[in-house]
Amino acid sequence: MTQHFFGYGSLVNRATHSYPDARPATLKGWRRTWIHTSTHPQSFLSVIRDPDCTIAGLVAHVPNGDWAALDIRETGYARHHDHAALGQEPHPIQVYAVPPQNRAASDPHPILLSYIDVVIQGFVVEYGPQGAADFFNTTSGWHTPILDDRKTPIYPRAQRLTAQETALVDEGLHDLGARIIRQHSV
Repeated sequence: MTQHFFGYGSLVNRATHSYPDARPATLKGWRRTWIHTSTHPQSFLSVIRDPDCTIAGLVAHVPNGDWAALDIRETGYARHHDHAALGQEPHPIQVYAVPPQNRAASDPHPILLSYIDVVIQGFVVEYGPQGAADFFNTTSGWHTPILDDRKTPIYPRAQRLTAQETALVDEGLHDLGARIIRQHSV
């Protein structure tokens, strides 16, 4: 089995993990999407197969092939074997995705703004402002309401953003026509 994973969401933000050898990479044939499950009160960022889409992220080595800690972090997801591109070279990886049987068909749970903040911060650091724009454009499920928990983050790996990073998040969500709900109204 491969000893590398592809991170496409919060794992792009190096402040949320301790995999020191992470490198920018792309994954063809997948699209990010917000997924609702019956086991959690908030939506998850996941990936689904999409032959026409390529997403950016990070590839990192799992030291000693010890997947236990990463599997715990990614509880609710299943690993899938694929190949990410590091430059022009394909590299075998595992990618985490919420399996179909864990998805809820109705009653959409909100997306945490603090979660989006972490993801966008990672993309800005790795890929610049265009990386943030590309994230918004290669992710579906934005019809899901977004819970503004920025002042009191619910997301366990929440980070402080710069004013520029916050503005990129807010502008991206505005451009998508995202519906923001206040924390007290949930």
